[in-house]
Amino acid sequence: MPILPRTVALWLMRLGLIAAVGVHIHAAYGLTILNHNARSVKYQSPRDYQVANFASRTMRWTGVIVVLFLFWHLADLTWGWWNGTGNDGVFVRGDVYGNVVRSFERVPVATLYIVANIALGFHLFHGTWSLFQSMGWNNPRFNKWRRYLAVGIATIVVVGNVSFPIAVLAGIVGE
Repeated sequence: MPILPRTVALWLMRLGLIAAVGVHIHAAYGLTILNHNARSVKYQSPRDYQVANFASRTMRWTGVIVVLFLFWHLADLTWGWWNGTGNDGVFVRGDVYGNVVRSFERVPVATLYIVANIALGFHLFHGTWSLFQSMGWNNPRFNKWRRYLAVGIATIVVVGNVSFPIAVLAGIVGE
């Protein structure tokens, strides 16, 4: 006998993730407003990008890409709006394995997943790096450790996520 009815745990996790995304977007918006209000006079010279890396300069864009990808991901693999155009044109609710394979057999869809996950990687790298700075744990002694942690988390997530479409396209996984 399970502790919870059939889909209760799944829906609790979904609601938790939706709340986390909402809090994250609210925090990003609040940080943007704080940054705009921090200076009453705009910078008179162009930005100095010697200190800022690619991940920090593209944080807003990678965030937008990730939100759009999240919508696509749900529409493709959860709601079945676009997955029904696979090789056999069938989306079967509950057939997670088959739906993933049918979706990733389409090269444009697999490419979209790979590109979106690379953007997610940059976003995660900078987010992990900035987490310690935002918490006041920014010390040059720990910057090397912070960098390793940020690279490690981003790499694990990206490699894990990208392995699915690559495995399907390479024929390692199939129906």
